[in-house]
Amino acid sequence: MSDVLASVEAKMRSVFGEPDARAAVTFLGTDRIEVLRFPVSEPGNAPGSDGGAAVRYVTLGMSDRPMTDPTAALADPVRGPRAELILTVRAGRADTDKVLRPLAVLASSPQVEGVIVAPGASLDTGGPLWPGAPFTAVLVGEPGGLVEDLELDEPMDPVRFLPLLPMTPNEAAWKRVQGAAALEERWLRHGTDLRDPLRQGVPLG
Repeated sequence: MSDVLASVEAKMRSVFGEPDARAAVTFLGTDRIEVLRFPVSEPGNAPGSDGGAAVRYVTLGMSDRPMTDPTAALADPVRGPRAELILTVRAGRADTDKVLRPLAVLASSPQVEGVIVAPGASLDTGGPLWPGAPFTAVLVGEPGGLVEDLELDEPMDPVRFLPLLPMTPNEAAWKRVQGAAALEERWLRHGTDLRDPLRQGVPLG
């Protein structure tokens, strides 16, 4: 494990505690991506939420290399944004552990597709996030709410921990037209529990 990833994992453990499971996925031509699962038990803080236990899935490996602009003539091996992804869902309501591979696919997309994953972006998973899930895409949220940025030695950029908010196909299509802020406002207005793995899409009419 690189020094960067060792620091990232130490940061995760300092915030979330010990993971209760981890899995590794390697795609042809890419670095190994791990997904760590952390149990969460906290009062519900989303409107309409009934609280209870949750589970948090966090990628480890995406931040080992900086994300680079696909239009750049030469990729900088040191400078550039770095990130890991966080998905939090209510525990025990769906087979959410099957999200490990889709999460690893998303975390490898900067290497495979040359994209920069940033707040406000939509990421399509190409299928349900887990068996029977009503979500086929995620909205990348703002960092800093769960884990503060991890500062690295200069000239490397800090690692940001980006929350993922599952979207139904209709929500993803609406967001493409109206924008991320408008969709988030809809979720807030309707008291949407974004951690509910079985929730229905928000009214968009």
